[in-house]
Amino acid sequence: MGETATPDDDLLLKTFFAEVSEVERDNEVARILSCFKLNPFEYLNLPFDSSPEDVKKQYRKLSLLVHPDKCKHPQAKEAFGALAKAQQLLLDQQERDYILSQVMAAKDELRAKRKKQLKKDTASKIKSLVDEGKYEQIHERSEEFQLELKLKVREILTEQEWRRRKMQMRISEEEGRLKKDEEEQKEMWKRKREHEEQWEGTREQRVRFLYF
Repeated sequence: MGETATPDDDLLLKTFFAEVSEVERDNEVARILSCFKLNPFEYLNLPFDSSPEDVKKQYRKLSLLVHPDKCKHPQAKEAFGALAKAQQLLLDQQERDYILSQVMAAKDELRAKRKKQLKKDTASKIKSLVDEGKYEQIHERSEEFQLELKLKVREILTEQEWRRRKMQMRISEEEGRLKKDEEEQKEMWKRKREHEEQWEGTREQRVRFLYF
């Protein structure tokens, strides 16, 4: 869990930024702009179990690092905006819950895959049973698993975004079809009224024709 910033933290930050070179600022801008766009944890360079306080603290640190007034990189403003958006998403409970639900789905997929692998590897299977789950906990803290998780989350978020866009496309198409139907209906009634008015306008002429 994160902790509230203290005066000592502020002093450490000031000291840190006094020592930061322009190259380091530029590198951070490049890192931010290369992040996977659907994962705000990547922008803030935070693990998935980070608390809201962790998010605020990391945002403060990174935003000062790439602030357009302090960083000369031509895309510093873009990077700064991306960090602000990432913090906004992760402090929004609904958005945060959605992202974490996708992280959990990714973990479940990786765990199922590993379970199949362990069935083939008797020694690993026995060790995992002996350690009563500790073996798996250690594995999930490893850099290898964290990288796998990061990539799997990217994959799942991309699939969900694609589904969302397809659904939006279908909704737009349906709205377009309904609008077209409505316009055609209006045009039909307009032509009918014009026909009735024209028929009524020639009524006297028709009556005269019948009697004379």
